[in-house]
Parts: sequence; C-alpha cells; structure tokens
Amino acid sequence: MAQAFAMIHGKGRAEAFSAGSKPSGKINPKAIEAMKEIGYDLTTHKSKSIHEVLSSLPLGGQGWAAVVTMGCGDACPFVPAKHRIDWAIPQPKDMNKDDFRKVRDLIEEKVKELLSSLK
Repeated sequence: MAQAFAMIHGKGRAEAFSAGSKPSGKINPKAIEAMKEIGYDLTTHKSKSIHEVLSSLPLGGQGWAAVVTMGCGDACPFVPAKHRIDWAIPQPKDMNKDDFRKVRDLIEEKVKELLSSLK
C-alpha cells in the first residue's frame, strides 16, 4: 500500500519500491479490497522480497533518498539511504476490515509526510 500511495501522491516525482522480508508472492486480498475502496487497483502489484528489489535495481553506489521499514526489526538488511525511517506500523493482515482501513489510512498519511519532507 505504501508503494501505491507513493505513486498516487508522488505523481511521477518519486520512485517507490515495496518489498518484504518474507513475501508470500501474493498481495493480501484485504489490501486489494481496501485500496479498491479508494479507487486504486492493487492487483497490478506483486509481493516481492527485499533481495529481489535490491538485485533488480542499479544504484550506482548512491543508495536511495529514503528507506522506510514498517516494524521489521532485525529482518531488515542494510540498504544504503540518506534517511532510514521505521514507521512501526502494525501488520494488518489478520485485522478486521475497519482496523485494516485505519492502517491503510495511517500509511497514506505517513507517505504524504515523507514525500513532503523530501522536496
């Protein structure tokens, strides 16, 4: 969802990549439904591992402007970045719809704040 919000609110001025430490290979149906409620089709996204993202992107030794983690603790490998941020957002996969929406909305607000700070 964070990648989607970066695409929505970044409007081509920010590139975002989403990855997990233990991806299932599928997007959570609750995430697809929650994003559909706000008019975004998450079915075009794929669940990826951090290693998959790192190995597919040329960094030229520069790293990213920001790397955001969401409470992964020791499962996050070092990724070169100017800013490393942990939002400590709860894992919503087993939450009910209302709580899942709250997490979706929290992620959206955090993405907006981040994009604003990187101007």
